[in-house]
Amino acid sequence: MVETPPVVRARDGSRVVTVATDELADPRYVVLFDWLEGDAPREDDVAQFRRLGALTARLHAHARAWRRPAGFARFTWDYETTLGPAARWGRWQDGLGIGREELDLLGRLDGALRRRLEAYGAAADRFGLVHADLRLANLLVAGERTAVIDFDDAGLSWFMYDWGTAVSFIEHLPTVPEMQSAWVDGYRGVAPLAAADEAELGTFVLLRRLLLVAWVGSHHAYAPEAAELGAPFTAGTCELAERFLAGRG
Repeated sequence: MVETPPVVRARDGSRVVTVATDELADPRYVVLFDWLEGDAPREDDVAQFRRLGALTARLHAHARAWRRPAGFARFTWDYETTLGPAARWGRWQDGLGIGREELDLLGRLDGALRRRLEAYGAAADRFGLVHADLRLANLLVAGERTAVIDFDDAGLSWFMYDWGTAVSFIEHLPTVPEMQSAWVDGYRGVAPLAAADEAELGTFVLLRRLLLVAWVGSHHAYAPEAAELGAPFTAGTCELAERFLAGRG
């Protein structure tokens, strides 16, 4: 049962509500800044990726032009904090279903990703403030309007990492190349996208996928989505890794 006492308005106009359920040991505060209408896009709606590409380009343009206030700080999604020793979501080596063969294959993928990211570099035109979780579940589409929600992972990373997150959990679908093409078209309709950036989009898809193997391993005990993905997600990652290494390793 959820109890919703009278709304309290904060000084910024947001609405603060105390919520209590049988599953919570203590009540929680919930803040509603605004209500957004819409539904998450379907996985088979490739056209939405064109709109997402355009929206992503606008977000990146804002991030590049925005002057960060004094004291502004966000965490970083670079190699060290995604797959390296300071990985925020744990080690991919501790993912579910990791045996000797998986460890070898995904270790080779890890090395290939590290080399490509080092070669690509983190210059200011390639690395900055990003949403870092622009998957379909974090979009609300209402007619011609697409809203972005869930900025809790927003931080400093490669701008093209936002593409990798856009296909989170659906990287295996045969329509991903079509989605990528639509995303690129949408992006270029708003801002330039260098050939060197486009050439690394696959790198960021696999970076995100291997990071999610770590996320499943570290979250499956309490996150239903991670538990549902389980060891088969690692097996699917191995299939993607084999294809990536065959053409890009």
